[in-house]
Amino acid sequence: MLIMGVDPGTAITGYGIVEYAGNRFALVECGCIRTMPGVPPAERLQALYGELVEIIKRHRPEHFAVEEIFFNKNTRTALTVGQARGVTVLAAAQSGLPVFEYTPLQVKQAVAGFGRAGKTQVQYMVKTILALPEVPAPDDVADALAVAICHAHHYTWERKLKLK
Repeated sequence: MLIMGVDPGTAITGYGIVEYAGNRFALVECGCIRTMPGVPPAERLQALYGELVEIIKRHRPEHFAVEEIFFNKNTRTALTVGQARGVTVLAAAQSGLPVFEYTPLQVKQAVAGFGRAGKTQVQYMVKTILALPEVPAPDDVADALAVAICHAHHYTWERKLKLK
């Protein structure tokens, strides 16, 4: 199963594409989409959308996973992240991909085994699970890969439970 995980943001959106088969993960591609500061928000969102659609076309993932937004102390940041998240979900939906959403707690639980795991614990586990030489950088990329790994675990277990 080819999964695209995304950690949305207006300035930096991390993405990761992983192959999951037979309880094994393989990194296909990861990176980040950066938008230019000082550019009007609508143009930044349009650029983000275009880049995501190109990545989806290039890799043709089967599933698209994104983290749900949690309340942020900074309302302005929460709103801009929400806009970026909306654009990522739209890009996936218009590309015909099923979209799966996970809470930060679910992602941490699936990747690190503990829902309150710290960022460094999650990053270390992403590195370990994907057999990478180092932790993916920036943080947004590691977070996107964590969401993809979370989806692989959740989706697999849901299917197994339905078969019983």
